[in-house]
Amino acid sequence: MTESIISLGERLKRLAAEKPRAPAVSCGEDSLDYEGLHRRTNRIARALADKGVKLGDRVTIGLPNSVGFIEACWAAWKLGATPQPVSFRLPKAELEAIIELANPPVVVALPGLEAETRSRVGVEDLLAACDDDSDLEDRTAPVLKAPTSGGSTGRPKLILSGQPGVTEAEPSGPGLWGINADDVAIMPGPLYHNGPFGATLAAIAQGAHLVITPRFDPEGTLREIADRRASWIYLVPTMMSRIWRLAEETRARYDISSLKTLWHLAAPCPPWLKEAFIDWVGSDVVMELYAGTEAQAVTIITGTEWLAHRGSVGQVRIGQMKTVDEAGNELPPGQIGEIYMRRAEGTPETYKYLGATARTLADGWESLGDIGWFDAEGYLYLADRRTDMILV
Repeated sequence: MTESIISLGERLKRLAAEKPRAPAVSCGEDSLDYEGLHRRTNRIARALADKGVKLGDRVTIGLPNSVGFIEACWAAWKLGATPQPVSFRLPKAELEAIIELANPPVVVALPGLEAETRSRVGVEDLLAACDDDSDLEDRTAPVLKAPTSGGSTGRPKLILSGQPGVTEAEPSGPGLWGINADDVAIMPGPLYHNGPFGATLAAIAQGAHLVITPRFDPEGTLREIADRRASWIYLVPTMMSRIWRLAEETRARYDISSLKTLWHLAAPCPPWLKEAFIDWVGSDVVMELYAGTEAQAVTIITGTEWLAHRGSVGQVRIGQMKTVDEAGNELPPGQIGEIYMRRAEGTPETYKYLGATARTLADGWESLGDIGWFDAEGYLYLADRRTDMILV
């Protein structure tokens, strides 16, 4: 490993040395600075090792939004293990099915998320079991993350990241998510979903102040932005709709002019709602991303671009995409077909499925089941899904 790329554990260690008192993660009244996050995750990592977690293992994490969720992930990375997040509300049968795939030595969760085949332990239990907060041997997780997905089949699968648990030693820029070290980033989305998970990882790796909300509350989200002078936020269209349904005088009560970036993704956004947010916070603030957890390819569109290409999810910025007909033939601009993606030539695999098989064409093209079309300028528009799916 070159010095320009280091393990996530090493990155947190360096941030703790460079800015020990700077806030790292907050959730409600709970808050840790970078030294506190580093020291506590050293203790949690040792306690997890005593539970049998080792290099290359997966650690199932079924916690609600909390500082503890972040601690559990970074402790796993410090051991060279892979966080495998699941909903903390999973029924027992679904949890058991995921555990059968993930095969974790332990499940980190609150009481109530129990599995017959694995022991459950909470973050506070792990902290109580070890008071040694000294640095650990540097290890790199072979797989960065292993989120779950059931798609339209209802059968769980793990999507194993093709990237190891590494990051830049010195970030060369704000990265895909546009997060800088001086940002205050608000995350109201559930951390067990891939978008929120990836964004929170990026915020900590950049050295920003990550602010998690225990659950989404429309007015509470505006209050967090105003009180903390937040510069970055992640939303999904349902959240945007609930914020917009607040009384106008309620929205006006909060100064959100500090926002520089507002991402929305994970579901189609009604054009009227997107336009309302662009008018409210500015076209240079609103950003949209379309991709799958599989991350073969990504489109991005700014609010300014969207006004000129209303309804689009953007141009392809990473990897490749095309639309095809039922026979697998590539379609010209303006014709609706199934969207296929593949990673950029010469780049490593972005994921592997555990418990599923990709829908593929020849030459590495894969589909996530979405339907859409490209315009003549290469902007993608989503139309539907090949299979029936309920977006929640």
